Amino acid sequence: MIDFHYWPTPNGWKVAIMLEELAVHYRTIPVNIGKGEQFKPEFLAISPNNRMPAILDRDPPAHYGRDPVPVFESGAILWYLAEKYGRFLPANPRARKEVREWLFWQTGNQGPMAGQLSHFVNYAPGGKDAHGYSHTRYANEYDRCLGVLERRLKERTWLVGEDYSIADMICWPWVLIAKPLGGSLEPYPNVSRWRTSVKDRPAVQRGVDLGKEFRRNAPPTDAERQVLFGQRGSAGT
Repeated sequence: MIDFHYWPTPNGWKVAIMLEELAVHYRTIPVNIGKGEQFKPEFLAISPNNRMPAILDRDPPAHYGRDPVPVFESGAILWYLAEKYGRFLPANPRARKEVREWLFWQTGNQGPMAGQLSHFVNYAPGGKDAHGYSHTRYANEYDRCLGVLERRLKERTWLVGEDYSIADMICWPWVLIAKPLGGSLEPYPNVSRWRTSVKDRPAVQRGVDLGKEFRRNAPPTDAERQVLFGQRGSAGT
């Protein structure tokens, strides 16, 4: 059994998609980030960075020992699950190296840039029009990352090798929501084609639909903004 600590965001979708693709038994534990549930001690024991997604594997591989294994950070979770189940990770060492590179690229480039863009589009008081320089900075970086993917996907079906992998799973969610972020895929036909190929997978659709009843349907309140963005170094201690 895998405990999946989750909230329906692009970062949460990465792991939801993987769990659905694997068709393994897991239990979803909602973490309402607007209410500050990510700062509860029991969650901090699994995810010391106060961020979801995170998992607790109650039936880990034997070489991990008998105790449940916590894993936080989406890239680390995908790698752990791919190794455990022997799926969505190439056997070829060179290809595995490339998958690792794209996991690091996503968590160090695309994810942070898209997340900051989302902040100024969806959360910052006054919206993007009140934060011209900041919004433009992250919109340009998000677009730059789309260009990186466009070049990579030229004459390729998937990001690494000939098969769909965790490299695709981790990069896809922030491309899915390009339009709501104000981006356009029109200049990026390879990315657009890849986006559709991933979206058409039934497991991907189930992963994105997981917890859809919890999705935000109104602007954040001031209290929610304080919980989400007002934390300092002492939070959770």
